[in-house]
Amino acid sequence: MPHDLIHFMQSLFLPVAGRCGDPGWCPPADVYRTADGWLVKLDLAGLRPEDIGVSTSGSRLIVRGSRRDCTVQEGCRHYRMEINYSRFERGIELPCDLERTDIRTDYRDGMLYVHIRTEEMNP
Repeated sequence: MPHDLIHFMQSLFLPVAGRCGDPGWCPPADVYRTADGWLVKLDLAGLRPEDIGVSTSGSRLIVRGSRRDCTVQEGCRHYRMEINYSRFERGIELPCDLERTDIRTDYRDGMLYVHIRTEEMNP
């Protein structure tokens, strides 16, 4: 348990690049402790729900996806590009084993909500 807490705290304070797999971009995330587990909220503006994947490995939640550019208007050329369009992978360490949890996702208004119900809190 102490090692898990240390690992969790390190994941919170590492630079953003240290928490992402070799991506073109790294979506920001908020992590909340809830009455029945955890809520992880990721800012995934411009993604379609079918382009997002969620998995676990031990105590690590892994969210992968791809944001694609689309032509807004025929014949336009870029003048300035600030939005990253590419694949990403974001790993988030939690202080619990995620293998036996109930995970549900909800995607609305560009935000992915990952609800994690932990076994020790299940009735």
